[in-house]
Amino acid sequence: MGKPVYKLLDQKGRVLIPKEMRAAAGMEYGDIVGLGIADGKVSVRKVSIIEVGDQSPEAVEAYVRAAIRTMPDDTRLSLISDLSGLMR
Repeated sequence: MGKPVYKLLDQKGRVLIPKEMRAAAGMEYGDIVGLGIADGKVSVRKVSIIEVGDQSPEAVEAYVRAAIRTMPDDTRLSLISDLSGLMR
């Protein structure tokens, strides 16, 4: 493991994972990450599937974003059209 990196938590408890670390972990925008805690240490890991039964808004959004990435462009466009129709 390389040198430790120190970051400040913002008022909402967020912390930015540096670009180099995200790249090394294979993380990019829209990926699903799992958070865990053990022995007072928080861990972050990229996951490809959410836990069964987790229907929190965050989990559902992460699942949808991940699913859309794997779709062909014509399917994405069709889905966007369908979803746009629901907003009227």
